[in-house]
Amino acid sequence: MRLRNLLKIAIKSLTRNRMRSLLTSLGVIIGVGAVIVMVAIGQGAQADIEAQITSLGANMVMIFPGSSWSRGVSHGAGSQNRLTLDDADAIRERATLVTAVSTEVRVNAQIIGGDSNWNTSIQGVDPEYQEIRDWYTVSGEFFTERDVRAKAKVAVLGKTVADNLFPGSDPVGERIRIRNTPFKVVGVLEAKGQSAYGSDRDDVVMVPSTTALYRLAGGRYISRIFASAVSIEVSGAAEEELTAILREEHNLEPGEEDDFRVRSQAEFLETATETSRVMTLLLGAVAAVSLVVGGIGIMNIMLVSVTERTREIGIRLAVGARGSDVLVQFLTEAVVLALVGGTVGILLAVGVSVFLDRVVGMTTIISPAIVALAFCFSGAVGVFFGYYPARKAARLNPIDALRYE
Repeated sequence: MRLRNLLKIAIKSLTRNRMRSLLTSLGVIIGVGAVIVMVAIGQGAQADIEAQITSLGANMVMIFPGSSWSRGVSHGAGSQNRLTLDDADAIRERATLVTAVSTEVRVNAQIIGGDSNWNTSIQGVDPEYQEIRDWYTVSGEFFTERDVRAKAKVAVLGKTVADNLFPGSDPVGERIRIRNTPFKVVGVLEAKGQSAYGSDRDDVVMVPSTTALYRLAGGRYISRIFASAVSIEVSGAAEEELTAILREEHNLEPGEEDDFRVRSQAEFLETATETSRVMTLLLGAVAAVSLVVGGIGIMNIMLVSVTERTREIGIRLAVGARGSDVLVQFLTEAVVLALVGGTVGILLAVGVSVFLDRVVGMTTIISPAIVALAFCFSGAVGVFFGYYPARKAARLNPIDALRYE
């Protein structure tokens, strides 16, 4: 039998009982739609996580204070701080796998500006911080290396701080006071939004690192050091290089434990991506169960159809049709039923994904590969679950089939 005739007969047979065919394919519709939507949600979440980490600086390598020990008891991360401005200078001079270095001195303070005041985080950084964090100004400009050397009292405001202290106006050129020390606002940072942990990254004021260290913190040690690796591929090698430089600067003997910690964004990105990928696979696997349920529904209805059409099968066999012809005919009906359900499921999934993306605000990414896989899988479900009823029809005895009431 030609494929064209097979499809024509299959469609004619299925349209005899439109409601039953619709209800039968409903399981496949829901299954295909659920698989695509779940995977789209998972891939959207993965993209959001990657964007969050990348916005912090994909090549960024961070150096934190180490931990101290007393009588075999650790006092926790950051309890031993020996990081200084000299460490950052040594990295600038000797590191070959990083392109930019910035220190960070972090303090919290009440800021007075305009007719308002605001409590926020003050970060003392270097000009290279912009490159490392991929964070630039939208108004004014960032302070310079000359400001760092001069311990200048200049500040760059985050969007949240600027909106609260100077609502509706450009604060560049205005004066603010941080711990009773006057500062001139020279720039406003572009909005970064919330971090993956829910904190507001725009709630910050940046000043030269030396200004923060000597005028605000009044200390010797800095909070941490940021560096930008040449590329994300060499982040691991950059970590090793920075570790070697700092061990030498801190005069640590071989075998002696580091008094600092080095971490790269590549580690966080890899971990987050792998976690998201596993969750996407789990969501897709759970949704795929409904496809199997839909396949069982197809098998059930096809068995009913074989029973109802026993006399028809007997007539076909009696006039010369082969068993293989009957098998192919019923198998084609099962596949058509599954593929129609798969097509409707794809359209439904696209609609739901667009709704979630545009109305709910949930990022969804529909992968063409997943759509193609879901469609092919729906066809495979039709073949797998339609084969047994089709084989049963093909093995009917023509005489017994003609006698069937």
